[in-house]
Amino acid sequence: MFGTLGLPELLVIFAIILVVFGAGKLPQLGKGLGEGISNFRDGLKGRDDKKAASPSLEEKKNA
Repeated sequence: MFGTLGLPELLVIFAIILVVFGAGKLPQLGKGLGEGISNFRDGLKGRDDKKAASPSLEEKKNA
């Protein structure tokens, strides 16, 4: 139905995003998207490194 997206289509999409969000917000959007994808992949793999690395709130109260 949609076929493949070529360079002209991607440029149009990028231009629309640039107009909607502005140039100042694009780095923040990219960072947020990258972190979201990373968290999603870690969740699929069952990783919970950040939680295991830092002590939980209960452990801090007991100490």
